[in-house]
Amino acid sequence: MIVRGFEDRGARIYVAGHRGLVGSALMRRLRADGYEHIITRTSRELDLRDQAAVRAFFQEERPEFVFLAAAKVGGILANSTLPAQFLYDNLMIAANVIHAAHEFEVTKLLNLGSSCIYPRLAPQPLQETALLTGPLEDTNRAYAIAKIAAIELCDSYRRQYGRDFVSAMPTNLYGPEDNFDLHGSHVLPALMRKMVEAKERGAPSVEIWGSGTPLREFLFVDDLADACVFIMREVSEAGPINVGTGVDLSIRALAELIAEVVGFRGELVFDAGKPDGTPRKLMDVSRLSKLGWSARVELREGIERTLDWYEARLVARQIRV
Repeated sequence: MIVRGFEDRGARIYVAGHRGLVGSALMRRLRADGYEHIITRTSRELDLRDQAAVRAFFQEERPEFVFLAAAKVGGILANSTLPAQFLYDNLMIAANVIHAAHEFEVTKLLNLGSSCIYPRLAPQPLQETALLTGPLEDTNRAYAIAKIAAIELCDSYRRQYGRDFVSAMPTNLYGPEDNFDLHGSHVLPALMRKMVEAKERGAPSVEIWGSGTPLREFLFVDDLADACVFIMREVSEAGPINVGTGVDLSIRALAELIAEVVGFRGELVFDAGKPDGTPRKLMDVSRLSKLGWSARVELREGIERTLDWYEARLVARQIRV
């Protein structure tokens, strides 16, 4: 078998979860870079929770590089009400893909997780060494445990078999192909949809979950795709590596910024009776920065680009109807 490096545009690359927020950004980046053999399967074509199906897929396709971006994801509401699904689905996806990558001697695998792996009250900004040093946030504990297990699995295959499996932990993501379903979306797309619809209706106000005081960091998904390519090419280390901007803001400030970009002039009403989640989540990105990568897209620009994509999708739907 020919052993190729990731710089070889003829390498066989599998993007798991290619239709999702992260996977679609990776597809855009890999195609722009001229990669010729990008392997994909929809969830209908391949259920990553099915070990036998995953093994058969790897045996047939023999990918050389794997981006593990497939996951069951959602905001506070989804995580709080569906913990069994979030834990089971994400455990099975990670276990099956990572084991198959080992069994069929994948050259390198990049496992994507989340900043929610860190303890709820870990010192800020969150350093990679904070992993497993305290209790997790209750509202997304099931998802976090599955993502922690995936990191441990990658590190165990590295330690026991010498596999080049790496884990990247991005901060809160947003951008084209995000989930705008109010029952399952994260805060930024949910706020954007609410404000777009309120503006269209001429509504006097928009209700927002929580007090508005929690601090959050947001990374444009195309920046993450750039970081993933950089890590695949340049990084080979155990343990999680943080990917973010190193800058945060309050949910209130985020809502005000989105309202400004959308052009919504009404009142923002915060419902402090709804859960806030972790008080603050800011990533320490110094490790990746020292290796040579940093984010480029400012938050306002990213929100503008996301809004353009969302409004174009709304127009396309109206044309189809």
